[in-house]
Amino acid sequence: MLTLSARSAKPSSVRTDAVVVGIVRTSKGMVAVDAAVDVAKAFGRGFVPTLSSLGFEAEPGQVAKLPSSGAVKPALVVAVGLGAADEVDREGLRRAAAAGVQAVANAVSVALALPVDGPDDVQAVGEGALLGLYSYDAYRSAEPDRRPTDVVVLCEKARRREVKRAVETAETVAGAVAMARDWVNAPPNDLNPVTFAEQISAHKSAGKVKVTVLDDKDLTKQGCGGILGVGQGSSNPPRLVQLTYAPRRPAARIALVGKGITFDSGGLSLKPGASMMTMKCDMGGAAAVVAATFAIAELGLPVAITAYAALAENMPSGTASRPGDVLTMRSGKTVEVLNTDAEGRLVLADALDMAVEGEPDLVVDVATLTGACIVALGTRVAGVLSNDESLLHRMPEVAERAGEAMWPLPIPDEVAAKVKTSSMADLRQHNPEPHGGTLFAAAFLREFVKESRWVHLDIAGPAYNDGQAHGYTPKGGTGAAVRTLVRLAHEAASDGLLSTS
Repeated sequence: MLTLSARSAKPSSVRTDAVVVGIVRTSKGMVAVDAAVDVAKAFGRGFVPTLSSLGFEAEPGQVAKLPSSGAVKPALVVAVGLGAADEVDREGLRRAAAAGVQAVANAVSVALALPVDGPDDVQAVGEGALLGLYSYDAYRSAEPDRRPTDVVVLCEKARRREVKRAVETAETVAGAVAMARDWVNAPPNDLNPVTFAEQISAHKSAGKVKVTVLDDKDLTKQGCGGILGVGQGSSNPPRLVQLTYAPRRPAARIALVGKGITFDSGGLSLKPGASMMTMKCDMGGAAAVVAATFAIAELGLPVAITAYAALAENMPSGTASRPGDVLTMRSGKTVEVLNTDAEGRLVLADALDMAVEGEPDLVVDVATLTGACIVALGTRVAGVLSNDESLLHRMPEVAERAGEAMWPLPIPDEVAAKVKTSSMADLRQHNPEPHGGTLFAAAFLREFVKESRWVHLDIAGPAYNDGQAHGYTPKGGTGAAVRTLVRLAHEAASDGLLSTS
C-alpha cells in the first residue's frame, strides 16, 4: 500500500532508500533547486559535470541516476529535470515527481526534494508521485516489479497544519483516481452492471456516503426507458446507483451523472472487432463520478453531492434494441433510436432527469460519449459543453488547476434543431450528418436538464490510454475527470464558483 508523508529533513540526510532532486536550467547553466542544494554540495563540484556526462540537460521529466557512494544518506540519487527555472509550475511538479519515483526500483522508500513553496505545491508533488507509481496487477500471476511504497515530500514547513492537510488531500485524490483506474481496467467478464453496483456499495467510503441501487424492476417502475432499452440485449441486467453525501450547511449542491456502459459492443449496430478491444472503458464516466464522490466525502468538503451512475451492458441479442425502435424516457419524452452504438446518451438522459429533480446548483455529467470528440481534440483533451456560458469557460480553468486538459465546445442552434427532426418521436437519438457528433450528443442531453445549470464533460479521448505510458498517466485506465470534479467541489466551497453573478 502506498503511503505519503511530509518531512522537514534535509535531502542529504533523509532516511530513505533514494532521493529525487530537482534540477533547473538558468542563465548560468544547470543548478539544483534550493530544496536540493545540500545534495549538490555533498557531491562537490563534479555533480553537474557528472550529470552532463550522462546526457542530462534538465529537460522537463528527464532523469539521471547516480549511486551516492556515501556522499549522502540515501543510496541512490535521482536527478529530475524541471526545465527553465522561471517556468516551473504545479503540473511540472506533478510530472517531475512521477518521473523521479518511476526511476527508482528495488527500493521501499523515496524522498522528493523539489521546489515546494506552499501546501498546493506539496499536494501537486504528492499527487504526481502516487499517480506515477500506480500499476494494475490484479490478474498477473507473477510478482510485479518492486516500486517504492513509502513516499516522502521534503518541506521545511512539514509540521504545519496546512501542509499535513495537503498531504491528506493528495493521498485521497490519488487514491480516488486509482479507484477509477482499477474499475476501468477491470475485464468486462468480471465487471458488469450488477457486480459494479455491488462493488460501489461495498466500498469502505460508502460509510460516509449513502448508496442506493435501483435494479431493473426499480428502473421499470421509474420509467427509465433509456437505461432499460440499452441494457435489454444483455444477460447482465442494468442498474442505476445513486450516491448521496450530505454535509451540514453545504456551501453548494452539485449533482454528478456518469455513463456506465461496462462493455459496449455497439449492440445491433455492431462495432468492428478491433474497435471493441478497449470498450471495457465505456464506464469511465461512472467510475469518475463515484470515485470523486467518495473522495469529496473523505475530505469532508462542505458541498452536498448527489451522484448517479447509470450502468448497462450494450450487447447484441434477440432481445436487443433495434434501429427504428422508439423509447419512452423517464422524463416522458420519446426518442427514436437510429444507431444502437449511440447508447450512452440514452442512459445519461434518464439519470439526468433524476438529477435535476433535486434542483441542484449545478449538474455535471461525465461520459466517454463520442469518437467525434477524439477527432476534434485528440486523446488527451476532454471536451466541455454547457448551457451556461460562464461555466463553459470556467470549467476548463478548474480542470487546468487540477492538472487535467479540457477545452470548451459550442452547442450551435442549428445542431440543437436537428435533435428534434425525428418523424416518429419527440427526439432523434443520432446525428443525421457525419460531422458534429459531439455537439449533437450534447444538444440531445440538454433536452433532459430543464432549467438547471449543466456542464457535460466528454472524456472519450483521455479516459483510456491505449498507447504508451506518459508522465503520471499509465497505459489503460487513466481516472480522467476525477481530479477535476474534486477540485470543482473545493472551489465551489470556497470562492463562489457557482455564483450566477
